[in-house]
Amino acid sequence: MLKVVVLVSGGGTNLQAIIDAVEAKTITNTEIIGVISNNKNAYALERAKQYGIFGKCISPKEYDTREAFNDAFLEEVNGLNPDLIVLAGFLVVIPEQMIKQYENKIINIHPSLIPAFCGKGYYGLKVHEKALERGVKVVGATVHFVDEGTDTGPIILQKAVSVQQGDTPEILQRRVMEEAEWKILPEAIHLIANGKIKVENRQVQIEG
Repeated sequence: MLKVVVLVSGGGTNLQAIIDAVEAKTITNTEIIGVISNNKNAYALERAKQYGIFGKCISPKEYDTREAFNDAFLEEVNGLNPDLIVLAGFLVVIPEQMIKQYENKIINIHPSLIPAFCGKGYYGLKVHEKALERGVKVVGATVHFVDEGTDTGPIILQKAVSVQQGDTPEILQRRVMEEAEWKILPEAIHLIANGKIKVENRQVQIEG
């Protein structure tokens, strides 16, 4: 059984997609053992509560230094002893020590087809604003492993989404969530839980 901890900063729509997929058994061999947010008002924590999942807020604002926060954050995660950490809209930089400790055990969902519209400063609605400014015809989402860079880890899954005439950033964001994010994030977790993913030379191989 794959023990999963989900890290989230906001509403938790991707968390909900994971919960729904576990309940529908489209994700198998998986248990969500905890939800951690840096935002005490994140609706994601309420979602966790509704499903009887352990939830906790750990905010950098509550610590004098980022180092103190990193230590407390890592201690909390280690206490849950997860097999996989899922970043589902988590807007805090993951401590380097955690990345090393959980190599190829942390995944992130990013709302673009990496390497387009990714890296520092590209998160949330900003990604879709930039995509529309550039006039691209296809956008999408990417699930990737987390490494020391920003959106630079090995790519697991990607799904394309068409841009439509009259799209606003908000409309496009919603379509990318519905057509891509909420599908490929659960799929990636299912593949990992069932031993279908291997990483060799920074390339992800999917078996079966």
